[in-house]
Parts: sequence; structure tokens; C-alpha cells
Amino acid sequence: MKIPQTRRAFLHNAAAGGALAGLAGGHARAAAVPPKGQSVVPLDPAIEPLVRLLEETPRERIIDTFAARVRQGESYENILAALLLAAVRNVEPRPSVGFKFHSVLVVQSIHLLSTSLPRADRWLPVFWALDYYKTTEEADERERGWTMKPVDEAAVSKIADPPRAFSDAMDRWDESAADAAIAALVRKAPPADIWQQFFRYGCRDFRSIGHKAIDVANTHRVLGVIGWRHAEPALRSLSYALLMHEDGNPADRDDPADRPWRRNQDLANEIPAGWQQGKPDRQATLELLRTLREESENEAAGRAVALLKTGVAPQSIWDGLLLAAAELVVRQPGIVALHAATTTNALRYAYRHARDDRTRRLVLLQNAAFLAMFRQA
Repeated sequence: MKIPQTRRAFLHNAAAGGALAGLAGGHARAAAVPPKGQSVVPLDPAIEPLVRLLEETPRERIIDTFAARVRQGESYENILAALLLAAVRNVEPRPSVGFKFHSVLVVQSIHLLSTSLPRADRWLPVFWALDYYKTTEEADERERGWTMKPVDEAAVSKIADPPRAFSDAMDRWDESAADAAIAALVRKAPPADIWQQFFRYGCRDFRSIGHKAIDVANTHRVLGVIGWRHAEPALRSLSYALLMHEDGNPADRDDPADRPWRRNQDLANEIPAGWQQGKPDRQATLELLRTLREESENEAAGRAVALLKTGVAPQSIWDGLLLAAAELVVRQPGIVALHAATTTNALRYAYRHARDDRTRRLVLLQNAAFLAMFRQA
């Protein structure tokens, strides 16, 4: 089995080998090929050839091939778009929303790192991601050889109320209905309205240790860079990811991953009106932190509500959540605890961008519950 290179080794070898020489400029802003006859989801015609190039170029030639494209003037935004679109088209968020699916999840981090580096080094993270995509493409091919198919246009055409159809499908955990509904929603609804649904469903359950919330936040961020014209395949992938589950339909059973969401529906109602106008309180932050160190997910969410009832500002609650996530990484070093921090970052992002008051309440309470669950995971 061929072992993927570490990021550090890849960047050293790519720079030393000269493939990326001369690519200092280019952006100043922040092969598993489907078998013949197998249909795949079509993309924006302007980006399809670049995505095909990424899909069809063997891994050992990917750096030289794309370095040549950059020298010919290919834009940073187009290559970033190709990275995301190739990944959502060829890497399935199954059996979990993690592992090989990081080729989707990593794109936003690549963008942030790239735009933060000195100008001479800015292409290095992008080329690492191109190489990494090829490893995940190969992994998916070994597992199931999945590719995203064209949406069922007949089903899309029958949807009279896309927002309702999407929420109903998500509540039923119905993959095919959700797939048609999100396509209809992207074509008819304002982007801001669509994201309100994703911010809610992204925090619904604890499966895949927070990667669902991370996928929502990162897809929202990346589409802001590459453009809404690429939204349909990206959001079809996102919807499919949010519906990942093991065993039977979660709507029909009582799984521990779903219990906080169900309990917090009632608990959210206890948060008083005007809760956003509370006062900062350092002692409340420390009290919540103590709860998150020792108590269950029910006590964690309940403590957050109790503090909000006393007039504590939501920011003081978030301070406690962020501190608890960071502390857990130190107290329980490992990959699970690390995701307590990245999940809290993603949920804080969703909270900031959600317009609906109830969604904001639920995101905050779910984060409190999740941190207690991370401690026990």
C-alpha cells in the first residue's frame, strides 16, 4: 500500500523538484475516471474541462500538469473551484463524513493558508491539496467507486414548495427526496434563505464527531470565494453528508447522537426574549467551563440556559464553549478532542451567520451538548 506523503514532505519535495518554480504570483486574494457510459453530474461549462483534467490526470503527473496551467494563466479561483467540485463529484461522504471526505472539507483551510502565506509560497498549499485529492479519489474508487449522478429532473420539476420539500426530506432522513429538493431550492431560492436551513441541520446530530457542522461552515465559506454558480453540486453533496447515519432511519429510533437535538427543542424555549442583550460575565464563563469538564450533555445545555436566564450575554457562554474545546485538546490529546475545537469553530460560525433566533438558540445548545459528548467519545 502506498503511504500518502505528509504535508511537510510534499511541500519540501515539490519545491525542491522545481515543479512550482516561478509560480510566485497568480492570486493575491484572500485518477478514478467514471466508466464509459456512466453518467455524472454536469458542472458549469466554464469549469468542467478543468475538473475533468483533475479527475483524469494520474497522481504522478498532477503537479506538473497544473503548474503548467497556472503558468498559462489559469486563475486561483478556478483551481480552487475545481478542487471542490472534483471532490464533491467523486468522493462520497460515506461511511462517515470524514476520512477521505476531507478532500472536500479541507478546501477552505487551503484557501485560508494560501492567502496568508508570503506571495512566493502561496501556491504550495493548493498543490498539496491537488495531490491529496488524488489520494482520496483513489480511496473512494477502492471502496465503492461512487460518483455523483445527475439529479432526478422529473422529481425536481414536481416540487412546488422547495423550502418545505427540503425540510420535510431532511426531517425524514430521505436521501433521494432531499437531493431533488436541494436542487429545486438552489434554482429558486435566495442563497441566504437556503443557508438558514443548513445552519440548522448541520448541528442536528453528533455523528461523525462534528464533521457535518464543519462541512456546512466550510462549504458556505468556499462558495463565497468561487461563486454561487457552483452551488448545486456542492449543496447536493452537503445535503447527502448531513443525512449520513448508521443502522436504521434515525427518525424512527432513539439514538444517542440525536437525543440532544430532541431535548434541546424544548430547552430552547426556556431562553428568555431579549437574550442577545445580556451582560458579559466572566464568572458565568468559568461556571460553564466547570460544567463542561465533568457533566453530561444534558447538564451542559441546561447550564447554558440557566445562565442565559440570569441575563448573561451569549458571548460569555461562547467564551466558555471555546475555552472548553481548547482545554479538551490539552486534557485528552488526540484526533477526537481536536475536532471539539474545529466543531466549535464551525458552530460559532453558523451562530454568527444564522438569521433565525431559534436556530441560534439551538446551535448554542447543541455546541454545549456536543462538548460533553466529545469528552466521552
